[in-house]
Amino acid sequence: MDSLLDSILSLNYLALTLFIPLIGFFIVTACPRRSRLPFFYAMVSSLGAFIAALRLIRPALAHPERFTSQIDESWVASLKIRLHMGVDGISLWLILLTTLLVPMAVWATEKMVKERRKSFFAMLMLFEFGLIGVFSALDLIAFYVFWEIALVPMYLMVGAWGGSNAFKVSVKFFVYTMAGSILMLGSILYLHSLTNSFDSVDILRAVAGGQVAITARDQTFIFFGLLAAFAVKAPIFPLHTWLPNTYAEAPMPATFLLAAVMSKMGTYGLLRFGITLAPGAAHRFAPWIAICAIIGIVYGALLALVQPNIKRLIAYSSLSHVGVIVLGIFAFNQQGADGAVYQMLAHGVSTGALFLLAGYLQVRRHSLEIADFGGVAALAPRLAAAFSIAMFASIGLPALCNFVGEFLLLQGAAIANFNWAIWAAVGVILSSAYMLWMYQRTFLGKLNPEIEHFHDLQWRDWVPTLPLIALMVWLGCYSQSFMPSISAATYQLLDKTNMINQYRVKLDRSGTGVQTMGAVAEVTHAR
Repeated sequence: MDSLLDSILSLNYLALTLFIPLIGFFIVTACPRRSRLPFFYAMVSSLGAFIAALRLIRPALAHPERFTSQIDESWVASLKIRLHMGVDGISLWLILLTTLLVPMAVWATEKMVKERRKSFFAMLMLFEFGLIGVFSALDLIAFYVFWEIALVPMYLMVGAWGGSNAFKVSVKFFVYTMAGSILMLGSILYLHSLTNSFDSVDILRAVAGGQVAITARDQTFIFFGLLAAFAVKAPIFPLHTWLPNTYAEAPMPATFLLAAVMSKMGTYGLLRFGITLAPGAAHRFAPWIAICAIIGIVYGALLALVQPNIKRLIAYSSLSHVGVIVLGIFAFNQQGADGAVYQMLAHGVSTGALFLLAGYLQVRRHSLEIADFGGVAALAPRLAAAFSIAMFASIGLPALCNFVGEFLLLQGAAIANFNWAIWAAVGVILSSAYMLWMYQRTFLGKLNPEIEHFHDLQWRDWVPTLPLIALMVWLGCYSQSFMPSISAATYQLLDKTNMINQYRVKLDRSGTGVQTMGAVAEVTHAR
């Protein structure tokens, strides 16, 4: 631990990004309950983590294909467990997304949570600590510990600050995620028995070098244990049943983080560990996982179409969008992997904005039932405009964030299996239907006389809203700010699976030039 302290004091910015929220958790916990100090220290801690995370950008962009800003310290020496953490072109953007959105959740909590705010702020800090650890951990035991740390505060936020059915819903959420986590731990321990290491980097290096051979049977056990945890957290059909009730019952700042960041833990885990530590099994079972993802895409979209509640509608839309991300991951090609990472960011921004703006609706109307609204745009044109931008981003309008990710995901799915792309496109089309239907009934049409005193967005509401809108446009118009680093990292990651589908240009054998411009998908095997 002395060497870890030395890393912090020597300005290892990953260590600072990780531990500032933990320090904030203890400070907020020690604050007087009836004061503004908990809000102040939570805001300072979360903004401090974001500023520290900004310092991760330069080294990560310089070498996005490898891990930079590393922490590698002994944790439990007798068990060879190390606090090994690092940042590459994938985890960089997810860490930045987390550290950007948590201050927004802290800001929103001041108005959207009325009771026991001090404890809620403390839970937000602990949750951020766990999330940053998940997105940067390279030792599998450290990853598991951070995974569990992130679960506990979210369970408490849902159960203690949620709606009338919050206790029942939070218990279901906890049981689902804990059951998956136990199976993941079993896979990690089984992998350790085969490799004598918990470090994912060392394991992949040993497998690539031929020092360790993992049989198809062993890979199947490892893969399904990891899949159980990641599929619940994403979630993937049919392990999604905790999602709609949890999203609906959770207080709005918790729902905001659940949809925007916590769901990315599952898709990130699949991409980082699921398809690399057991690539043969992942490739073998990819068609079945794709079927589950496709069912989730269509099923989530159809259920969103019939929801009478704005929060539940957005929740089911998240199920549909996550299905498209999973489809891209198991396409095993560069386009699918790039689209999956990009869509994690885009979905976090657009869906987070939708839940935040839905929270503003709830604060003003004390309801999120669509029937309780109508004609809101006449009284709150700025709220209607902001909601429309987030809605158009969510359905993939060009020049906004989701368009780039969905385009790459559909392209990757089409290369792997064209039928996958058709079903994914159906989900994209349905997303336009349910979002526009909800917007029309909520903001347009005849004014509901019961909301005559509905007020528009105020300066305080714009503080988190404007950065989210700016990010939607930035991600939609300037994808090259993010894509080169993402592509470099996903190429290295997919190379470890030995199953990269690449484009080949088919040349005219007569030497007169290009015969066809179409790309031919081939499976290349490393070594």
